[in-house]
Amino acid sequence: MTQEQIIEAVEKMTVLELNTLVKAIEEKWGVSAAAVAVAGPAAGGAAAEEKSEFNVELTSMGEQKIAVIKIVKEVLGLGLSEAKTMVEGAPVLMKADVKKADAEAWKKRIEEAGGKVTLK
Repeated sequence: MTQEQIIEAVEKMTVLELNTLVKAIEEKWGVSAAAVAVAGPAAGGAAAEEKSEFNVELTSMGEQKIAVIKIVKEVLGLGLSEAKTMVEGAPVLMKADVKKADAEAWKKRIEEAGGKVTLK
């Protein structure tokens, strides 16, 4: 399988499938995707311009799990079971490359419901 074929396969995956893949890779090789995501931008140097797209990460579901599940389901267009699995799997990347306005709106709504979100 070529690198391009792997990228194409990953592009076609749902958020839930990507989450499962990341966890499997972390277990297989004993690595953490969170550590890479944190170290990645720092290694590249400071960005002189303001970011226009963010990776939205649900870091905690908080006390109001059902309210957070409803919001995640709505903003990502997921089914109930996919949203529940994602929220219960926190910390988890909800979506990558989200426009700044959308990312901030999602963060506000989830945090108002009791969850915790990090924009990277």
